[in-house]
This record gives sequence, structure tokens and C-alpha cells, in this order.
Amino acid sequence: MARSRTVIVAGGGIGGLTAALALARKGFRVIVAEQAERLEETGAGIQLPPNATRILTAFGLAERLAPAVVAPEAVRIRTYRGRDIVRVPLGAAVQRRHGAPYWVVHRADLQAALLGAARANPDVTLRLGARVEDFAVHAKGLTVELRTASGRDDEHGIALIGADGLWSSLRARLGDKRPPRFAHRTAWRAMLPAKPLIADLREPVVSLWLGPDAHLVLYPVNGGAAVNLVAIVRDDWHRPGWSAAGTTAELLAHFAGWPPLVRNLLALPESWLKWALYDRARLGRWSNGPVALLGDAAHPMLPFLAQGAAMAIEDAYVLADELGRTPDRPARALRRYQRRRVRRTARVQRAARSNGRVYHYKAAVAFLRNCALRGRGGASLLRRYDWLYGWRP
Repeated sequence: MARSRTVIVAGGGIGGLTAALALARKGFRVIVAEQAERLEETGAGIQLPPNATRILTAFGLAERLAPAVVAPEAVRIRTYRGRDIVRVPLGAAVQRRHGAPYWVVHRADLQAALLGAARANPDVTLRLGARVEDFAVHAKGLTVELRTASGRDDEHGIALIGADGLWSSLRARLGDKRPPRFAHRTAWRAMLPAKPLIADLREPVVSLWLGPDAHLVLYPVNGGAAVNLVAIVRDDWHRPGWSAAGTTAELLAHFAGWPPLVRNLLALPESWLKWALYDRARLGRWSNGPVALLGDAAHPMLPFLAQGAAMAIEDAYVLADELGRTPDRPARALRRYQRRRVRRTARVQRAARSNGRVYHYKAAVAFLRNCALRGRGGASLLRRYDWLYGWRP
């Protein structure tokens, strides 16, 4: 029998903080070890579909997020030349169909809401500037070794959760030492104030422009005061990280054949940040005894289905549910958690990879894709994702 109900979470991002809140709701004491000295999320938007927002709402975060989120009315899909292909209803249609909203929000606002809730919870302890280096399992649970600015330190608990992202050191510690695979895509992000933009570029929708070897996504954030831009292009640049600076000229070279409206839009931001996209092969085992992985550490998602954060949020809920059922048998609980998650997350990974190919079709194949989307219609395309958005824990 474990002598405590302490769970250590490696990583203070969206997945780690959601896991901490979920575990605290089940009566656990949680220690979040985050290697960064300060929790600051770089500027990027994030989409939160109903399968994520119903959990965030259940955790009492809707009020914290309300001033920052936008509930878009639709996904407006266009060709790169600006011709409308199809409009997929969101807004009230998603709320009626799935009982939860579809939100878009600045990532920093989501992280701030999670962080505020975690700091307000007496059962959650945040240890910033603390990196999980190693762990040892023993009869009384496990001991986790942390590296801090002042040296090494230990924490003791019944379980260790690796929410340390794509480049997870705990994934390697569990046996998968293969590096992530570069996906030959780079994603560029920037923010613009909404007010000076023409109405077509600031309407309350997720606007998706599809082109050869590139696509563009824009949607409102900060309660509609700003517009988030994400441009994804085929590329060979592949430095790890989220904050490499990119030049406007470099980005515009990828959009040479696009119309003036798009090129002028891409020229507006004063600065662009870019990051290389990576993927990983499916992991056969996420848990080993009282240690398990969560979110991108277990199943990184390419950003072509807007489900990376949602899958981490789902993971956090299920993991806490299973640990709460048998807190005295954490290894068994974590095996059940993996069994409940592995097939769903693998399906989402496959769907995201497929969208990445479909979005960048060229010439005749792109024409056939557009015809198929128009023929299917927006309502049918929304129903196509019932398996995804309708998930309930």
C-alpha cells in the first residue's frame, strides 16, 4: 500500500496543469515540476473543440476564460485564390449537437486560466525551475529526482506523470529513445489587432485557406480584439523549438502564387515566429509501473485537426479518473488509463496526418478535393466529426 496520495507531474504546460487540477479534484496532492523559471506561453492561438471545453467547463474554468474566448460561428474553407469551398457550422450548431461550445483563444489566456486555478488550489504545488531528471520505484512508491538552480532535490509520491511534451525526457526514460521525425513542414505564427483589418478578415469564424504545399488559418482571439495567424508551409528548416524568428520575405516566398489579399495580410505583422513540425511513431506502451505519459509526450499531434491540446485535456481527465478509482494501486490504474486512451489518440493522430496531406493538394487533385467538400456540405462535414467532438468521459 502506498503511504501517500501525492502525484508528481513533470511539465507545467496545458496538459500538466490540467492533470494537476483533475487529480486535485480526486483528492490527490499534486506537485507540478516545470523546468522553466517562469510560466510564459508564447503568442499563439489555440482551438478548443467541444471535447475539450466540456472538461474545462466541468473544472470551473469557463468564467475565468469568458473574457478571452471567442465562439466562432463556422469554419470557412476557401481555396488559396479566395473562392469559398464550404462553410462548416460551429457556434450554436455545435452547442446543440454536442452540449459544449467550440472556442478559440490565445494560448497564453488558456495557460493563465489553468495556472490561476492551480495556484488557487491548496492541493497543487508548483515548482518552477525544477526539471525531472530521474526516478526510482520502490516499495513505498517512487522517488523523483529534480534538478534546480540550487542543486538536486527529491520528491516522493505514488505516481509520476510525464507531461513534458514532444521532446519528453521521460519518454526516453521509459524506453523509447527514437527522436521525433521532422514532418517537412514549418508553422509560422503572428498576431494582429483586429480593428484595422477589413471585415472579411475579422469575422467571427475560423478561416482556412488551402493551397499547394501551404495553407493559412486565421481566427479571432482576445475576445475578438486580435486575429491569430498561422501559416503552414512545406519546408526543410527543422530547428527544434517554438520561438525562432522568421522574416516576412522568407514567408512570402512560400506564398508567391497567392492573391494580393493574402500576401498583403502576411506582410502586416511586424514579426513572425516559426517552428518546425515533428511527428512520432505510435508508442506501444505509455506506462511502466507508477509512471505514465500524457499529451504530446505520449502521442504528439500534428496541428491539422486542432486536437493537440484537446487530447492532453482528455488524457488528464481519464488519468485522474483511473487513479481516483484505485489510488492504492497506481500501476494498475495507469495501465487502465492507457487502455482507455490508446485507440482514440491513435485515430486522432491518423486523422491529423491525413488532413495535412489533403490541405496541401495541388492542381487536379485539389480540384477534386474541393468538389468533394462542396458536395458533402457543411452540416455533413460537422457530423463527420461526431466521433471526435461528441466524446464524453
